Amino acid sequence: MSRFVDFEAGPWHELMPGIRMQPLFGDEAMLNMIELEPGSIVAEHSHPHEQLGLVVEGVLVLRIEGVEHRLPAGNGYQIPGGVSHAAWAEGARCRVLDVFHPIREDYRELVSGK
Repeated sequence: MSRFVDFEAGPWHELMPGIRMQPLFGDEAMLNMIELEPGSIVAEHSHPHEQLGLVVEGVLVLRIEGVEHRLPAGNGYQIPGGVSHAAWAEGARCRVLDVFHPIREDYRELVSGK
């Protein structure tokens, strides 16, 4: 079955204060549009999923294993599973499109409310 999502219209789900997400789940991988408000921080973490991302608006600062990378719109990244990273918006709001493989079941549970 095909699935469709309007990343402009929502629905949005709060991931943490100042950070919201809009996922699209496939069978084996997922897309996730993330909006980071100025001053919000995705704390240092790791997960077993491979993560690829594209900054679509604003500037994302991504700290991977202690090294900071400043990524303006149009820049992409890849983070292997198990690698420690953190992120925040520099200045204004930032939008990032992430791809995860395999699917983040914790995100599916958050969206479904289970």
